[in-house]
Amino acid sequence: MITNNLTDLWPSIIKRMGVKRMGSATLAIAAVILPACASPTPEANVETETPKMTEAMENNVTAEDLSEDLASYLGQTVAVREEVEEVVTDYAFLLNEDQLFGGEEILIINASGQTVDLVDGEGTDVQVTGEVRAFVLADLEQEYGFDLDDDLFVDYDQQPVIIAESIALSPDPDDISDSPADYYFRRIAVEGDVATLLGPNVATLDEEALFGGEDLLVIHPEENFLVKEGESVVMTGTLQAFVAADIERDYDLTWDLDLQEQIEVEYENRPVLIVDSVYPSAM
Repeated sequence: MITNNLTDLWPSIIKRMGVKRMGSATLAIAAVILPACASPTPEANVETETPKMTEAMENNVTAEDLSEDLASYLGQTVAVREEVEEVVTDYAFLLNEDQLFGGEEILIINASGQTVDLVDGEGTDVQVTGEVRAFVLADLEQEYGFDLDDDLFVDYDQQPVIIAESIALSPDPDDISDSPADYYFRRIAVEGDVATLLGPNVATLDEEALFGGEDLLVIHPEENFLVKEGESVVMTGTLQAFVAADIERDYDLTWDLDLQEQIEVEYENRPVLIVDSVYPSAM
């Protein structure tokens, strides 16, 4: 397998381009700077939804589904959420459903054009959206301008892989509550249950109510939520600190005064996800 052959090569092939790990120094700086910011910055990683990404939302699958028979998804665009198992090169990494239960590693080729900052290094949850294709090194190099090492990918020749059009961090709501600065001003995908519908376009999301984690406030400024309380969903968007003055300035939410005051009291300076898309969870 590729992970066994590459163990001694990691230091030389991980160059922090296509997939980047955030070290402790980076996280320390983020923890100081980001909470002081009150509104999105021009550097926020905001992606435009494409037809393929919309297709993937309708084909949201688990890593277990893919690992059992990835070839059956050839030609389809899928969305899958899982931990990064191994970083292979600047442009490639492996997802693993669960080695303990015999899950197969899934090779991801990052063709999104965006650097992926792994908050926890290998072990960071990400959501990958892309087409399942047969791996042909020459075709990928020509199509995307990659310079891939033949020896590293010899075991994957003609094997199904996911060519990622979009990669987003995918923390649980509890992860965000514990360390919101790691995710501020970054586009993320959050999977969880709709805890409370506070209004037509504002709700709270709870990863697992049984564990008593803080609910995550979510606001969809473009349209009303077409979800029910208790429904399992995935929401994508950009995370920031809730500052009422900035929310009122940036979005025309037309909340009534009682709702506005309730949210200001309960959520001021807590994380809020400004949602751009919602779709059913694969779980």
